[in-house]
Amino acid sequence: MKKVAFYTLGCKLNYSETSSIGRMFEQKGYTKVEFNETPDIFIINTCSVTENADKKCRKIVREAQKINADGYVAIIGCYAQLKPKEISEIPGVDAVLGAAEKFRLVELIDTFEKTPLGQPAQVIASSIDYAVEYHTSYSLNDRTRTFLKVQDGCDYPCSYCTIPLARGKSRSDTVANIVKAAQDIAARDVKEIVLTGVNIGDFGLQNGERKETFLDLVKALDEVEGILRFRISSIEPNLLTDEVIEFVAQSKRFAHHFHIPLQSGSNTVLGLMKRRYKRELYAERVAKIKSLMPECCIGVDVIVGHPGETQQLFEESYQFLNALNVSYLHVFTYSERENTAALNIRPIVAKNVRADRSKMLHILSEKKKRFFYEQQVDKQGIVLFEDEIQNGQMLGFTDNYVRVAVKYDPLLINETKAIRYDHINDSGLMEVTELEVEVFHS
Repeated sequence: MKKVAFYTLGCKLNYSETSSIGRMFEQKGYTKVEFNETPDIFIINTCSVTENADKKCRKIVREAQKINADGYVAIIGCYAQLKPKEISEIPGVDAVLGAAEKFRLVELIDTFEKTPLGQPAQVIASSIDYAVEYHTSYSLNDRTRTFLKVQDGCDYPCSYCTIPLARGKSRSDTVANIVKAAQDIAARDVKEIVLTGVNIGDFGLQNGERKETFLDLVKALDEVEGILRFRISSIEPNLLTDEVIEFVAQSKRFAHHFHIPLQSGSNTVLGLMKRRYKRELYAERVAKIKSLMPECCIGVDVIVGHPGETQQLFEESYQFLNALNVSYLHVFTYSERENTAALNIRPIVAKNVRADRSKMLHILSEKKKRFFYEQQVDKQGIVLFEDEIQNGQMLGFTDNYVRVAVKYDPLLINETKAIRYDHINDSGLMEVTELEVEVFHS
């Protein structure tokens, strides 16, 4: 019985797919083990968003060789689709599979042979145009929450992004199939499901035709018994409709937490990025959410240093963000990507300037997060505790994404409690002093 280990780089979507591919191997008789348990096969699921994708991939391959020099190493994921030849020349790599082939890995693995020393790895990577099938995926047994993939691919040609080249066109499963997956997850005593995808607001495209909508999906999932809450991982502002916001505000199971990419608070830069909205629409979405759910947590993706972002335009973006009633920022520093329109935009922002701007926004994010937390003190919430311990305390998240710390109690893992927020500790976590009755039974 061969042993197989997985390593995942990148986003929640990658984690959901790695977990699903892992279950496919287990169903075929493989034993899934940790990376350091001398597996016979190493599978590395890569990301193209991180600037150091090449370095990270090489480092993990080297570690795999140290653990088992005879182990078979297969590379899948976005980076594998974008740079298959480059990856095939990394010493120790035996196979590279593209986006259209990665879910066939378990079928193909028995035909693979160890790459002779000095020879390039076997590459099985079709053009991204062949990545048209949809594979429902979800993570299990990794953490208290499960990441459920509801959509894949993207039709948006943002100037800085390679995801359409790595994952193909936007496509989805049916509402019925995703509801079934959620029911299967609920049967495994999972209490929170995070909906993930590349562009989940574009849900409903099947074989190039719009058959259903994201609103259809959230309404159906809200009826799934056994799940405490669903969380929307990230949704484009132009696709976050008033109807979706209004439904979440009165729903039974959807968390009062939105993560909405902005990327820039300057309309000029948004135009250069080829984004499909202006900052005024974004402000309207935030105002709508806060009018219906004042306690709602709102996260924001921001890119600094995109070509064309002058100091004046950055300051314009900073002031917009500073005035916006949001809870935290995810700050990304722009990095060049082959075959993207941003490479032709001028002026280029120097890397040291990008770093300075990133630092400013990280500081702003901490201020906004602390202010949001301070607004919760003395209020009540429902926290789902995780199997994560820091300094003798266990951690969990509330419905509106406040991270809570309490004294460790093994009986609380994967349990929910009604709590009262007490104070923010030196680590920026919310501490609670009162644990009340259990409020959810699976």
